[in-house]
Amino acid sequence: QVQLEESGGGLVQPGKSLRLSCTVSGLEVGNRAIGWFRQAPGKEREGISCLGDNGDIYYEDSVKGRFTISRDNVKNTVFLQMDALKPDDPAVYYCATKCGLYHGSSYYSRYYGMNYWGKGTLVTVSS
Repeated sequence: QVQLEESGGGLVQPGKSLRLSCTVSGLEVGNRAIGWFRQAPGKEREGISCLGDNGDIYYEDSVKGRFTISRDNVKNTVFLQMDALKPDDPAVYYCATKCGLYHGSSYYSRYYGMNYWGKGTLVTVSS
C-alpha cells in the first residue's frame, strides 16, 4: 500500500531555514505529482507547492521565492526547502499524492483516482 511520511519539522528562528522530507513507499515519486500543503492555526489547509510528473513546479504566492520543492528519485523522497521563514509560516505541513494551489490568478490541480496523505510535521517559527 502507499504510505507517505513527513519529517524535518521543528522550531526555527525567523529568517532561518528548514528542510522537510516526504518519504514515499508504494509508488514512485518520479511518476506522480506530489504536493505540499500546510494548515496554520485558525486557517484552512492550503496547497503551497507542487512538483508535477511532467516537470512543472508551482508555488503559492506567499512562499514563492522562499520555498523550493525537489525530489530524489533514488531515495523516493520529495523535499521542501524553506528559507527566510517568517512568523506567519508556522503550521502543520503535509505532503500528498495530489496538488491544489493558487498561483497568481489561477488554480492548479492534479489528482488521481486514489490519493494519499502523510500525517504532517509541525513547523514552529519563533525567536
